[in-house]
Amino acid sequence: MNILVIGPSWVGDMMMSHSLYQQLKIQYPHCQIDVMAPNWCKPLLARMPEVRRAIEMPLGHGTFALGERYRLGKALREQYEMAIVLPNSLKSALIPLFAKIAVRRGWKGESRYLLLNDLRSNKRDYPMMVKRYVALAFEKNAVPNAQAIPLLKPYLAIESGSQQETLKTFSKQTALLGERPIIGFCPGAEFGPAKRWPHYHYAELAGMLIEQGYAVEIFGSQKDVNAGEQICRALSEVQQRFCLNLAGQTDLNQAVDLIANCTAVVSNDSGLMHIAAATNRPLVALYGPTSPTYTPPLSDKAVIIRLIEGDLIKVRKSKDSAEGYHQSLIDITPKMVMEKLNALLAKS
Repeated sequence: MNILVIGPSWVGDMMMSHSLYQQLKIQYPHCQIDVMAPNWCKPLLARMPEVRRAIEMPLGHGTFALGERYRLGKALREQYEMAIVLPNSLKSALIPLFAKIAVRRGWKGESRYLLLNDLRSNKRDYPMMVKRYVALAFEKNAVPNAQAIPLLKPYLAIESGSQQETLKTFSKQTALLGERPIIGFCPGAEFGPAKRWPHYHYAELAGMLIEQGYAVEIFGSQKDVNAGEQICRALSEVQQRFCLNLAGQTDLNQAVDLIANCTAVVSNDSGLMHIAAATNRPLVALYGPTSPTYTPPLSDKAVIIRLIEGDLIKVRKSKDSAEGYHQSLIDITPKMVMEKLNALLAKS
């Protein structure tokens, strides 16, 4: 059986979808899985052994483009027996329809009754996003309940030769750190500063780690360059030597290789947090308005710090501080993080 998955558009969601691909291989041992997703996803999908091929989705997030979706679907006809649609939007279900795929499976959302013929409507029975994904691997009358559903943790294959090439690429910058073990920081958040742990807390933690003999590498996209610089500038001149801001300097493949090279990682809730979990690095994950019940790091080596209760709070920029940080993250002190991190490092 050939299966087409219409994949998500965000790093964290794409990482969680790997649990689905693993389960599909159990449910349908001889299946071949192709994933249609934005081009930037290809480095992640290439590291998931269960995925045969990544198919580029050329349309941007939020773009309807009915004619282009018809063209894409028509080009995929007679190639797949099943489609699984992970996004909830109506438009995401159009390509499998236009491809005339016999079984089109997904959760109820945005009036998709005529587009999906294996429609699931009990999404709220599965409070974790990853379990909602995995539930779609099962036939409609055989889906385990949320407590019983198997959860195979996402992982990313780290190829030694590729990783060594990445380390060589950045060797001049990292040479300044000496032989110190590296703690990775991921201070960015796609949905705004309310999800970010304050830069001044990261800086204080960096100082504490450097005094203990560690070096710090900061990861993120071009949007996170300034956050990285704020962290570095807040350190003393001596400490700055051991803090390297790599935000905006790596592609996604390189970021995976470098994170996998870290001794441990500290991150607020972000796509890179899920990547760190998938590389099996000891991880301290910091949550504020977002919910670790819904999208936790899926790793036995992850520790979550969240000081508030309840579900997702939909806020991108908080009024709690001039920078837009949320009070629930401001209240997580560097000392709290250091204690959790030291405990993780002692175990590993």
